[in-house]
Amino acid sequence: MVTEANLFCSYIGEPDKARFISAMRREPVDRVPNFEVLIEDKHVEKILGRYAGNTLAIGGDPAKGAGHEGRPMYPDDYMDICNIIGQDIMSIDGGIWTPFKKHDQTGKLIQITDKSIKSKKDFESLILDGDIQIKNTLKYVGEYKDAIKRRNSKIGIMPAYGCIMQTLYEFVVGMNDFMMLAYEDIGLIKEMLDVSAQHFEKMTNALVDIGIDAIEIGDDVAFKTGLFLPPKIMKEIWVPKIEQIIKPAVNANVPVMFHSDGKVDDIVEDLINIGVNTLNPLDPYSVDYREYKKRYGKRISFSGNIDIEFPLSNGTPEDIETDVKAHMEVMKPGFGYIATCSHSMVNYIPHENFIAYINAIHKYGTY
Repeated sequence: MVTEANLFCSYIGEPDKARFISAMRREPVDRVPNFEVLIEDKHVEKILGRYAGNTLAIGGDPAKGAGHEGRPMYPDDYMDICNIIGQDIMSIDGGIWTPFKKHDQTGKLIQITDKSIKSKKDFESLILDGDIQIKNTLKYVGEYKDAIKRRNSKIGIMPAYGCIMQTLYEFVVGMNDFMMLAYEDIGLIKEMLDVSAQHFEKMTNALVDIGIDAIEIGDDVAFKTGLFLPPKIMKEIWVPKIEQIIKPAVNANVPVMFHSDGKVDDIVEDLINIGVNTLNPLDPYSVDYREYKKRYGKRISFSGNIDIEFPLSNGTPEDIETDVKAHMEVMKPGFGYIATCSHSMVNYIPHENFIAYINAIHKYGTY
């Protein structure tokens, strides 16, 4: 296959984790970093001219849920992508979902996805396969670090993990029953979140010890109109658990990105207070990026908001350039902006639009 890498324009400055970390901390940079949590496989294949999976996994897609796990993309493939598009840091699966498992009919230990846990007794029957998840994450981070050293590269590594609430409502309990339990048995929800938080706190400690560049905690906790649960409940049962997970990184001065889709206005102040550096992805159906820049831009940095529907999927390259330029005009001043789409670079986005998007970031993102 003929690679399309030459269609991406040149950019200022080699990929460098220092640029990304500085942007997270709202410090001066030479250009706005470009970053994608996930680039799906068809785009990867066109960029590299060979199949390499998606940027989170080979042979699976952990972002799509429990049971879709695969080993992370091979580090040389990911570094090649970063060098082509100018991305400073690699997001790898660090254990996105809490590894609650049970034995199937054959006795095999499998990740739970059937939403069958409805009571404390059901929950106590599960097995938390945490040590294996941490061991695998450290193995792959070590593999990436070795490749970076071998290639004398400045590209960084940012594991993504920690979906403590989303694991419950998508795979363990189910959304409707999760909502009901939040009112009928809040103690059980607290216990589930507590078990997850303890596990992911261990993950963060292990990553800090191995020398990670940044971490991304993801947990979708909001609709387009607001939080799934009332702010009072979220501040009581969820915010302290996220603080527990990130505290080892905050104490070690490792920057933290937090991801949630939806309208998260009611927890932004909490995220700032517990030490989150960067908010992602600024859901364009819920967040006015101009307002967020004005309200929070001196206390937290931002990543995201370029809509994967329009302009990325349904617009023209000209529409994309116009939208990226508008974002840059608002978000660049004072630093603290990382150009990122609103979700991930999915396969249904035309590849020429992905190219136009990256090129527009480099065209309008220089300081």
